[in-house]
Amino acid sequence: MTVLVTGGAGYIGSHMVHALHDAGERVVVLDNLSTGFRWAIPDTVRLMVGETGDQELVTKLIAQHEVEAIIHFAASIVVPDSVADPLGYYKNNTVNSRALIACAVEGGVKAFVFSSTAAVYGNPAQVPVAEDATLAPMSPYGSSKLMTEIMLRDAGLAHGLPHVILRYFNVAGADPKGRTGQSTKGATHLIKVAVETALGKRKSMSVFGTDYPTPDGTCVRDYIHVADLIAAHLDALKYLRAGGASATMNCGYGRGFSVLEVIEAVKRVANTDFPVEIAERRPGDPATIVAQSDKARALIGWTPQYNDLDVIVAHALAWERELGRRQN
Repeated sequence: MTVLVTGGAGYIGSHMVHALHDAGERVVVLDNLSTGFRWAIPDTVRLMVGETGDQELVTKLIAQHEVEAIIHFAASIVVPDSVADPLGYYKNNTVNSRALIACAVEGGVKAFVFSSTAAVYGNPAQVPVAEDATLAPMSPYGSSKLMTEIMLRDAGLAHGLPHVILRYFNVAGADPKGRTGQSTKGATHLIKVAVETALGKRKSMSVFGTDYPTPDGTCVRDYIHVADLIAAHLDALKYLRAGGASATMNCGYGRGFSVLEVIEAVKRVANTDFPVEIAERRPGDPATIVAQSDKARALIGWTPQYNDLDVIVAHALAWERELGRRQN
């Protein structure tokens, strides 16, 4: 039996593919390579270049490769871009996901793991935020993911599609073995931008808003190492294979760091200084969002290994240096 990984050549997806490959799983990747790279996955893993919304293609992949589980990463993920292009985000994140879910149901897929986001909570009234908190997305990105969550739940009830929804907080870092990392040009992830600036790939970086109701006025986020996030997916897959009931879980550490704290961590770990400019707030950014992740630890046995901001930054820096060598 095979695991289909959509978006498997991208940042988080490629880490998933390596982890499944390491575990001896049969894997097939579906990716349109808009932000992913063929070199990011093992040479022995089959890559199909295409769209998750192409139901004919997905149906064929499920049948030909005897797909038993789907891990769905493929999505557009930049919050400000979603505000500027909401219909594009609803097309790629929601409409395409609906097509994929339909194929999963028709193909008899036994397990579906979906990468959702903390953006479904919007600006939560209580922090840390639990899975049963009010859902109030502040951006089309968050809304597009919430719509997919709703479709998955309804498909699970109507058609018996077992699924786990994982709500990511801020994913960062890179493969500790140095095989893959955040490689997309023009990426907007804070730690990615900061390490690029530390290494001279950017002349400076911007802090978007210093007037939020937080201790230093900048946004506070819960940063999770990508390797720990991938471990949660492996645990979720094992849980579903063992007959676990469909569930929704947060993936974060339960501690927040401000934008300025993260920048200081990058400067400290890289042992360098770099210019930081203050800019206006971006639309769709909540002030503080930190995970309550007790459910994932209790239900699927998730045990994070890299809960240390300096370690996350160090792995991101190491990957950025490796990426520079690959691109030269």
